[in-house]
Amino acid sequence: MTRLSVEMLAADTVEPITSAGHAQLGIAAAAGIAVIVLLITKFKLHAFLALTIGSLALGAFAGAPLDKAITSFTTGLGSTVAGVGVLIALGAILGKLLADSGGADQIVDTILARAKGRAMPWAMVLIASVIGLPLFFEVGIVLLIPVVLMVAKRGGYSLMRIGIPALAGLSVMHGLIPPHPGPLVAIDAVKANLGVTLALGVLVAVPTVIIAGPLFSKVAARWVDAPVPERMLPPRASEELERRPGFGATLATVLLPVVLMLSKALVDIVVDDPAKMVQRIFDVIGSPLVALLAAVIVGIFTLGRPAGFSKERITRTVEKGLAPIAGILLIVGAGGGFKQTLIDCGVGRMVLDISRDWSIPALLLAWLIAVAIRLATGSATVATVSAAGLVAPLAADMSTTHAALLVLAIGAGSLFFSHVNDAGFWLVKEYFGLSVGQTVKTWSVMETIISVVAGALVLLLSLVI
Repeated sequence: MTRLSVEMLAADTVEPITSAGHAQLGIAAAAGIAVIVLLITKFKLHAFLALTIGSLALGAFAGAPLDKAITSFTTGLGSTVAGVGVLIALGAILGKLLADSGGADQIVDTILARAKGRAMPWAMVLIASVIGLPLFFEVGIVLLIPVVLMVAKRGGYSLMRIGIPALAGLSVMHGLIPPHPGPLVAIDAVKANLGVTLALGVLVAVPTVIIAGPLFSKVAARWVDAPVPERMLPPRASEELERRPGFGATLATVLLPVVLMLSKALVDIVVDDPAKMVQRIFDVIGSPLVALLAAVIVGIFTLGRPAGFSKERITRTVEKGLAPIAGILLIVGAGGGFKQTLIDCGVGRMVLDISRDWSIPALLLAWLIAVAIRLATGSATVATVSAAGLVAPLAADMSTTHAALLVLAIGAGSLFFSHVNDAGFWLVKEYFGLSVGQTVKTWSVMETIISVVAGALVLLLSLVI
């Protein structure tokens, strides 16, 4: 396990900060985060505005000139959007094509047709995990909730027995697996290898989703016996279509970017010679931008055309896919601005300096910081980008695999105990017709299980690789 020790982080690697500097920077970081938390929770301000104001407050408390703080924030915002903005946009387009063409419904219906009885919770977690790869969490919920409710209603299943596995699959993908915004920002912040992070993320995600999904759903069903809310049974997207894409073509399209990015990581390990043509080719086709762009282009022909979409309809679908992500892009960008302000003010260096004295595992520290910000702000994305900014200096002396594990530790911590300050909490509550207490006993506990299990698996992996 990577430990922050005097031996690993020599004094000439990181310039020491005086105790007075530690105190001032610690207060500044706490005050900046407190401003963000207060604005989001108390004043219900949009996270983008809260992060912007919090970044400026951080600079002021740290004693930085206001113009320097503004420059740090705008630089961080620009570099973050430049690094992940296009990827988020491409993921949104692919998700919209998948939903509107009926491709998602085709995957759902095909798997459910082959799953009966006790296999149904496992089928739901499989569906959610596959569908969740290209979709944002909120979009995935909106897409899968009708399926969850219909399966529970028509099959006579407990709502929690079907719903919890679906939610677990979506949440794990959201927190741990790129190209979701949180993992992408963390990868960019700590300069981790995307392919390695993706491969290790899948390795952590599989046992995590099994424990938090099908297994925990048995307990959740005993704790909460909620009926299926009839009012929440909306029509599905494909009901207005005369035809829809085939199962094989849809699944291949969804998995294409994952296969390309994993192939690049595998070639990097096997070949390990940047001069060779094979590695250079896979460096291009396995890059996130090209992989997602390829999936979108392929999706136009494998999803849009089979659904009978005209060129104009495909264009409208792309436009509709881009519109809802404006807020996400701004939040992610502002999170990057906050991260850069933390770094430029010296807070990241302070965390590294203090951690040497604590001799605490870097991965555990990253998880704990993400947990604290998640509990305070309610946003997994805000927790991820803020924690990544704080612990980014810790990755300087890490191996490729440990830098990837640092990203996963942050992602795991960002999912801890969703409660009343999280929009996802209310989304689940309303869709499933639960009380606040029932939502805590099911959704909140499930999120905590995901966070703890994934965090523990990351620590275990760091001992063996």
